[in-house]
Amino acid sequence: MNSAESAALELVLRERGWERAGADTADLYLLNTCSVRQTAETRLKGRLAHYTAQKKKARFALVVAGCMASRLGESLITMYPAVDYVMGTNARSIFPAILEAVEQNRPGDASSAGGGGTLARNIAARENIALLQEKAVFSFSSSHLEEGAFRSFVPIMHGCNNFCSYCIVPYVRGREISRSHEAIAEEIELLAEHGVREITLLGQNVNSYQYGDLGFPGLLQKIAGLVNGSPIRRVRFLSANPKDFCRETIDVMAGNPCFCRHIHLPVQHGSNRILAAMNRRYTRESFLLLAGELKTAMPGISLSTDILVGFPGETGEDFNEVLELMEEVEFLYAYMYHFNPREGTAAYSLPGRVSEKVKRERLSRVIALQKKHTASALKSRLGSRETVLVEGISRKNADEVIGRTERDEMAVLAGTAALIGSFVDVMLCSLKGHTFSAKMI
Repeated sequence: MNSAESAALELVLRERGWERAGADTADLYLLNTCSVRQTAETRLKGRLAHYTAQKKKARFALVVAGCMASRLGESLITMYPAVDYVMGTNARSIFPAILEAVEQNRPGDASSAGGGGTLARNIAARENIALLQEKAVFSFSSSHLEEGAFRSFVPIMHGCNNFCSYCIVPYVRGREISRSHEAIAEEIELLAEHGVREITLLGQNVNSYQYGDLGFPGLLQKIAGLVNGSPIRRVRFLSANPKDFCRETIDVMAGNPCFCRHIHLPVQHGSNRILAAMNRRYTRESFLLLAGELKTAMPGISLSTDILVGFPGETGEDFNEVLELMEEVEFLYAYMYHFNPREGTAAYSLPGRVSEKVKRERLSRVIALQKKHTASALKSRLGSRETVLVEGISRKNADEVIGRTERDEMAVLAGTAALIGSFVDVMLCSLKGHTFSAKMI
């Protein structure tokens, strides 16, 4: 989601005549932040310390946007005086006002000379923008296309109503808002006109989409009709909540080949007791049933997931249920992490904290098991014929390109930059790590 929102903000900049600058030569630095993981906030604090030091040597504007801006608000400016403007996730509509204020005080402009007047203008601009932010309501950007891109994100909903006990997202993104299907269709048509080949529908809880009487399955059916015969041949979506994944969605996907045979389906845990404590609102049994239905309806589909170990109160028996679920589903890959308490979430004050040593040990076992499943899944694919979308030149060999299958597997093959953005039929010949070596057919 942050990538899509960054692309939308960059489009606003380009429309106003701004251009990308070198790392130490910019008039404006825009930090679009995330608060989902504590590590993301820690990295941002390091960046802010860097720009605080840089402001002693050069003059520029520093804007902090996104989830951390929503969570901390104007206190960010108090904590880091180098920050000029704060723009939360619901207040992107104020970005043009921020840019206007920055443009009026740009280094080298005649209007920016003469200290006292400039200081007064800066204070007035800050106060005006803070007031605009207070009144701002979330609105979707009209386009999220990165210049020259052949893949694009398309946000379809924003926010989350689930309040999983470990998650900060509902507090920084707000309640769910779905985008009109007309606006989604307009953006997809624009992307097709620009030669985009693959789109990814985005939402914090993407399959809870509901605009009037139109739910997620109905939206997918409309999109399938829209991309049929267009340059867009592949459609993905992120991230789907298992509790909202209905049979109608499976049927629409199975009946339309534009939907990639890969789904990221975050299970988080394998114990019903822990899932309830996480407020996930599905059970181990319902998740396994869903995974089975997906594999039956779309043979060969790959599943990936998120797994969180070391949640407060997790016993050895609870943890073993995670491993057992992994053995049953055999995910292609997983994002695996251990519990870190986030202040402001319900889980922050839960008793029964698991020690760091135990959390690390359990996480290492999950990672080892997932590596085994990934290796087995990829090995079983050797000799398969696939279509890959070529994404770029291989970092290890300038005479090779790297592409992605619809199952979200990576493959390298002989080729030049002329293939980038094209679909190529290949045979998966051998494996090196998690990447196939492929031959064009």
